[in-house]
Amino acid sequence: MGSCNFKSDIEDVSFSMSKSHFKFQFVIGKGGYGKVWKVELSKTHEVFAMKEMSKSKVIAKKSVFSILNEQMLLRKLKHNFLVNMHYAFQDRENLYLVMDLMPGGDLRYHLCQKVFTEDQCKFFISCIIIGLEYLHKKLIIHRDIKPENLVFDNNGYLHITDLGISRQWNSENSKETSGTPGYMAPEVMFRQNHGVGSDYFAVGVIVYEIMMRKRPYRGKSRKEIRDQILAKQVCISQDEIPKNWTNEAADFMNKLLKRKPGNRLGHNGPEEVKSHPWLKNVKWNEVDKMTFVAPYKPNCVMVSFDGRVSVSDEGAGDANDEQKDIAGEGEAQNDLFGEYYYNIHEDNDRNKGK
Repeated sequence: MGSCNFKSDIEDVSFSMSKSHFKFQFVIGKGGYGKVWKVELSKTHEVFAMKEMSKSKVIAKKSVFSILNEQMLLRKLKHNFLVNMHYAFQDRENLYLVMDLMPGGDLRYHLCQKVFTEDQCKFFISCIIIGLEYLHKKLIIHRDIKPENLVFDNNGYLHITDLGISRQWNSENSKETSGTPGYMAPEVMFRQNHGVGSDYFAVGVIVYEIMMRKRPYRGKSRKEIRDQILAKQVCISQDEIPKNWTNEAADFMNKLLKRKPGNRLGHNGPEEVKSHPWLKNVKWNEVDKMTFVAPYKPNCVMVSFDGRVSVSDEGAGDANDEQKDIAGEGEAQNDLFGEYYYNIHEDNDRNKGK
């Protein structure tokens, strides 16, 4: 009986989703477009993260393409080392994106809290490489790998998120220069054609940041960072290697940070990255299957509830009240966002029928 009831619950979510199907628990983050909620799907009691994005703010920030692009890419992707989409829908005022809940916070938060060991760094990088390998096999360049876009699950595994400026690779992409200064590969910053090596440059920046406690290229503006890249090839010498870090770690990082993409580790794909001496002892199969015990586990209670805003304290209307009717604007906004809808169960049913 139990299995039959569970099956019917799953089937019951294969219909047009709306926010009324979720219980809003509390806010776990705030961004430029709105809030991120921890929610529970009422029928199945599964918990998720739900991005609630104001259409008017998305339009004002000229981010319509980015928002639609992320949802379009996520439709094609599902992997253990990504933050996967389960549902997407909209109403007159907002877009809603329901994704895997990652209660451990992002890597940036943890970098501000503690100093990581070399073994911990190696594990983080292994997670990122596996996630990038999947994206690159799908011919997708992430283009914004940075600590803010790497989030922990409750077992200490890192997952890649935020595909808003990711792109399907094509050979003529010199005009696509989006990214975060400091993590952006030189060929992207200088408006040259770029490939998967641009993501590995960002991985090198993260290794440098964990090892040296600062970024290799810093500045208050894109121009300052650009000038630094032009002026000097970053390279950690043996006498600069921090205590308890190895020469292999420095060599790995130095090779990822090569300014010329043809000379950069990763230019020829993930196997040359995974076969570097620094990663020779990584148990790739165990990490890939998530059976390896992570060397660092975040305090999920502390992270999830840090700055917690409960529905009763703030935003009860945002979660439960009917949306305000903005005369003349609703239809125009709906036209802009078109078919912003996804239901993972309907997608699975379609795939079974193929």
